[in-house]
Amino acid sequence: MKYNVRGENIEVTPAIRDYVENKIGKIERYFDSTENAESKVNLKVYNNYQKIEVTIPMTGLVLRAEESHEDLYAAIDLVVDKLERQIRKHKTKVNRKLRDTGSPKYLFNEVIENGAPTNVAVEDEEVEADLVRTKRYNLKPMDSEEAILQMNLLGHNFFVFLNAATNETNVVYKRNDGKYGLIESY
Repeated sequence: MKYNVRGENIEVTPAIRDYVENKIGKIERYFDSTENAESKVNLKVYNNYQKIEVTIPMTGLVLRAEESHEDLYAAIDLVVDKLERQIRKHKTKVNRKLRDTGSPKYLFNEVIENGAPTNVAVEDEEVEADLVRTKRYNLKPMDSEEAILQMNLLGHNFFVFLNAATNETNVVYKRNDGKYGLIESY
């Protein structure tokens, strides 16, 4: 796995880089091959706390986690735990539906080898004062259950997807009561 470690308001020392690479390297055990995988790590230091953001883009999936803590090394440990939970959840939920096409470990390895995901932002641009960012991406055909899983893996409150059954653009979202909602276009 390749690592891109950046720091904001902090100099990334060799000790910090080694710690990040060793800890995030633990998730490599979930894959047979990680030569083409790239882990983007962003370390931020604020007055009272440190924040770490890790993004690992893969085909059809983006592993992303962020954590804040008073201690940078503790934040790194927490973010690795979060990534491991995401991987285990993905392997059990999504691959349960795909058992007939191969083993979950094989499918997960194929995700890494194929490069960047098809449903993540391709372009960010600033447009005007009120509109902070524009994202453009390809809608991947999927069912609402897979869309909810993708939304949770990304840590977002909503997820736009192409409904595989109706070929319409739909949105799943997390409700305040912890349940999920579906918005269908017509």
